[in-house]
Formats: sequence, structure tokens, C-alpha cells
Amino acid sequence: MMLSLRRLMLQNHPLSSTLKAVASPSSLLTRHEPDHLLPSNPHFQRPSQRFLDIYQMGNKEAIAKERARISDEMNRGYFADISEMKKHGGKIAMANKTIIPAMVAVKFPSLEVNFSNGRSLKLPISSENCEVDTTEMAIPSASLICLSFRASSQAMIESWTAPFLDAFCASENIRLYEVSLIDSWFLSLTLVKKLLLRTMRKSSTDASNYALQRQIVYSFGDHYYFRKELKILNLLTGYVFLLDRFGRIRWQGFGSATQEEVSFLLSSTSLLLEGK
Repeated sequence: MMLSLRRLMLQNHPLSSTLKAVASPSSLLTRHEPDHLLPSNPHFQRPSQRFLDIYQMGNKEAIAKERARISDEMNRGYFADISEMKKHGGKIAMANKTIIPAMVAVKFPSLEVNFSNGRSLKLPISSENCEVDTTEMAIPSASLICLSFRASSQAMIESWTAPFLDAFCASENIRLYEVSLIDSWFLSLTLVKKLLLRTMRKSSTDASNYALQRQIVYSFGDHYYFRKELKILNLLTGYVFLLDRFGRIRWQGFGSATQEEVSFLLSSTSLLLEGK
């Protein structure tokens, strides 16, 4: 009787599907489906499952900050994202028609990412990033950073990166990063994270011989404040940012690319290569 009750509890546990997936390597996510292990219950994904550290329990500022965050996440929920997707298919705004002037361009916030081989890197790669060893890694004149929070946005990202690769495949002065952001605390656990990266190692390899290659990376953990800096609300769409050598955002796009928007991206990239 007790054994049957325990089995019933495990089957109904919100992490049961995730645990089964981790137990079976063949069911682990691919590089195009980084969020398939996330439970389908939107309340599990958002609001965040973070807790204040014990030493912060008496910190009024920390408590107020956490309350503001909870209120923000409750007001902007999963179903708001779904509603927007039905209205515009992820096209929350049109892409920039021209390059953003350097004087008004804002910095891309720092983001730690992992390659499938376990190697970590701090984005953006810029001349002002003191953590970059310029003797080992050349500072690119332009970097295209594509952000995806859910598997539904992978096709959107591809609509930007495919023509970008075709246009600049021979360029050695450009970097292209496709970043899958994984907020799940369970998938961010050290052992689960290592297993996840190991299974994605083969699928993350770009076998092309071109100078410019698509670099598939993953970012684990809490991205709330990172998203706030970039004013990212809808997690079901894709986001594309073109950065200059100083890590400043000089152009950005959203959702699926139109032919006209792709031309904006390519012309802006060419200007950065010219040092403008």
C-alpha cells in the first residue's frame, strides 16, 4: 500500500517528466530544443523559484527588490507571451533600418555562456572586456548574438543567421553566437548541466570550413536582470543583436526576419567592418 502511494506521488511530481528525461540520454534535448525538458506548467517556469539568501533576510533593500521582481513577473506571465504570439507571431517590433550611432548605443550586458565541451566564455567579446585575453582571441569588428529562450524561437533565429552566414562566410573579423538561455534551476544543477552539455556535443559542431562559423552556446541560471537590461519581455520569440568591437548594440531585430530586415542587418554589419 505504501509503495503504491509513493509511486503515485512520484508520478504526479512536477519534476517527474524532467527526471525521466535525464535518466534517458536518448530523450535529452538537442541544440535546437534547449527547453524541451522544462515542465509544461507555466507556474513552474515563471515566476522564478529563487529564494533570498539567509544573510539577506534582514536586508530591507534586498526584500524590496525581490518583492518588486515577483510583482513584475506576476504581472507579465506565460499567457501574456502566448497572447502576443497569436497577434504578431513573435514580431514584437520591426528591426532597425539603419545602424545605431555609436554615441547613443548601449552596452550589451555581460553574459556567461558554455560550449558543449564545457568551455565557458564571457560575452560580449570586446576591446573593453578586461577578461578577454587578446593574445588568444582577436577582437571582432562585429558580433551577431542571437538569444533564444524557448525552442519555438529557433526557426526565427535561423531566418537571420542563414543569410548572415551566406553573406559573411569568408570574413575572419565577425563572430556569430546562438545562445540558448536555460532558466530552469534543475537543469542548472552542476551534474545535470554537465550531462546536458555532453549529450549536445555532437549536434553543436559546425563542420563547415568557412572562416565565419555558427557557435552554439548555452547560458544556465537566472536571467531576470539580464532580460531587464535588454528590455526582453516575451520569452517565446527570438532576439538578434549586432555588436561593435566595444560591445555596444548597433542594431537589433526580433522574431522572424523579413527580406528587407535582412538587408538592414547585412548593410549595418558592412558598416561596422568599415570601422563606422
